[in-house]
Amino acid sequence: MANLSLFSQIISKLDRGKFTQLVSKKQTDKHNKGFDSWTHLVSMLFCQFAKSTSVRDISNGLRSATGNLNHLGIQKAPSKSSVSYQNKNRNHRLFKEYYFSLLESLGQLSQFKRVKFRIKSKIFLLDSTTISLCLSLFDWAKYKTADNKGAVGIPLQKGSVIVADRFYNDFNLLNARDSHQVFFVVRHNHNLNYLTIKENKLPENSCEHILIDEIIELKGLVSKGKYHKKFRRVAIWDEKNQQTIELITNQMSWTANTISELYKSRWQIEIFFREIKNLLHIKSFVGTSENAVMIQIWTALITILILKALKAMAKYGWHLSNLVAFIRLNIFVKIDLHIWLDKPFDEPLKEPNDKYVQGLLFK
Repeated sequence: MANLSLFSQIISKLDRGKFTQLVSKKQTDKHNKGFDSWTHLVSMLFCQFAKSTSVRDISNGLRSATGNLNHLGIQKAPSKSSVSYQNKNRNHRLFKEYYFSLLESLGQLSQFKRVKFRIKSKIFLLDSTTISLCLSLFDWAKYKTADNKGAVGIPLQKGSVIVADRFYNDFNLLNARDSHQVFFVVRHNHNLNYLTIKENKLPENSCEHILIDEIIELKGLVSKGKYHKKFRRVAIWDEKNQQTIELITNQMSWTANTISELYKSRWQIEIFFREIKNLLHIKSFVGTSENAVMIQIWTALITILILKALKAMAKYGWHLSNLVAFIRLNIFVKIDLHIWLDKPFDEPLKEPNDKYVQGLLFK
């Protein structure tokens, strides 16, 4: 594998068979003008790994790897006009479905860090993030809806749990969840108007971060008209950020610590959003159409999934930011990917009987 670049070896880890099935299903290679869907995927992944700032950078970057392109499964580097045209016209849902296909397979890796709970319910961690766009360039990008409105259409199965921040503290929405026998753990607003019905006993000599565990009901007529049942209110102390976090839930039987840990697990989404915004090319876009923006977002998600899989497989304790930076600096270096992941700072082994010797550039 040392005869292949790091980028080639990374691309070879992708399930091309599944991608081909999706291409056939969605017919995205019709009228491809010599720039097929696989070449498009590789080009946009290169955009993410190399942090290319334009379609010209993508084209020139891949052209600089002449001789390695066949290992990427592509015949030639695309022109900037080809990348631009297909970003505008090839259906972005191809990349969306491929992301979820990869998520299903890569998510089975035992090395992936997962928060484990003793409850059997399916857990959904809900949050959103904003990507700023200039309306003079992206005239289709209107700020249409609030976080809680976007949550209305999310299907949840009976007995599942939704965990969310205070932006999703909508009593109509919570009532709809409860009526479908869906549990929720949501951070409530500081001005919540309620009446304490019962105080639950706090755990002794353990879980000292649990400050309050009580049963409450809403006091305001408008609020009570939207949600007339009782809530359970749990207040916890967040030592890291030195703040009190107040939660409401319709789950009455779990321990207060379980509710606390459920909300704590939601912070992984905030970390995820920070990672893709800071580490990948998602704050600016190489195309201005809605389809081009969506393709760049979905290929960014595919990239972060690949990076997390590489990090999970490595014996070396990579920080994701360092892994991204090192791959970016060595993207076309020919070195064994797995050896490099495990021992990035070791001197590479020299092959015996080298036929060629690098000449001096300066005497």
